[in-house]
Amino acid sequence: MAHQLRFAAAREPISEEYPAVALPHPRCISVAFPPPRFTPSPSPLTNYSFLAALTPQELEMRLQIAMDLDQRKLQTMASLLTSDPDYFLMIARNMNGSKRIQKLLGKTDDVDALFAAAILRRFLHIITDKYASYVVRRGMTVFDKKKKKAMYEHILHYASHIARDKHALVLSNDAYGNFVIQRVLKLNDLRSKNNIVVSLRGHFVDLSFQKYGSYVVDVLLETKESMVVVVEELMECGGDMLMRLARNEYGNFLVCKALRVTQKEMVRTDLFWGLVHKLKPFHNLLRWSRGKNIASILNSIR
Repeated sequence: MAHQLRFAAAREPISEEYPAVALPHPRCISVAFPPPRFTPSPSPLTNYSFLAALTPQELEMRLQIAMDLDQRKLQTMASLLTSDPDYFLMIARNMNGSKRIQKLLGKTDDVDALFAAAILRRFLHIITDKYASYVVRRGMTVFDKKKKKAMYEHILHYASHIARDKHALVLSNDAYGNFVIQRVLKLNDLRSKNNIVVSLRGHFVDLSFQKYGSYVVDVLLETKESMVVVVEELMECGGDMLMRLARNEYGNFLVCKALRVTQKEMVRTDLFWGLVHKLKPFHNLLRWSRGKNIASILNSIR
C-alpha cells in the first residue's frame, strides 16, 4: 500500500444508519481531554484550526513529525487530532491516515488515553470501516488492560450490529473480527445468527480454506439450522473442490466435523450420504494426507 496520505472529505456524513444505543460510560477511560496537568503550548503544530486547514500532503508531514516528537509535544498533537470526533474519524477512515494513527498508539499512556477516548466516541463507525477498524485492532494490541477492557465492552455491546450485513464476511476473514462473529453466534440470538448466515451464504467453502474464516464455519456447524446451510453449500461444490478442502490444513477439520454432525443428527440423511458419495472417489488420496480422519469415517461405513 502506498504511504502517501490523501484525505478526501469524509466518505459520508455521520448518518442515522446506526442505532442510537445508550452505552454505559466506560469506567476506565476518561473522555475529558487534554488530561490533567497538561497545557498545550501555542504553535502551528499544535493549533487545531491550523491543522484543519492543512492540505493532505501537509497533514501527512505533520503526522510523520509527530512520531518523532518528545512526549509533551506528542501528547499535544494527539489531543488536537482527537479533539474533534468527526475530524478524527475522517483521518482514521483514510488508508494512510489509519496507518499514521496506528504508529502513534502505544507511545505513552496519556497519548493512548486520548486515542482510546476518541475511538470509543465513534466506535461503531470506526469498527465497521475498512481502514479505521485497524486502529481498533492496533489499540487492542498495545493498550493497557483497562483500555482494552473498555474496548472489549463496546465490542460486545455492538456485536450484533457489527456482525450483520456487509460486515460479516470481512470480519469473518479477519484475525480480530472473526472473534466478534463467533461471539454473536454463541449468543444464540436467532435473528442475529440468521443475519450472519444470510450474509455469509455463498462463501462458506472459501471461508473454510482460511484460518480465521474456518473458525466461524466451525461454530456454524454446531447448531442444526446453520449446519444444514453450510453442508448444503459443501454439497454444491464440485468433487475436486471438496477433495481439496478435505486435504486443506483448515478445511479437513470442517469436512470431518460436517460428516460427524450429519451422521449424528440423521434428520437429513441425504446430507450425510451426499458427502460420503462425493468423498468416496478420493478415499485413497485422503488416507495419506491431512484428510486421514475423513478416510477413517469413510472406512467405518463400508
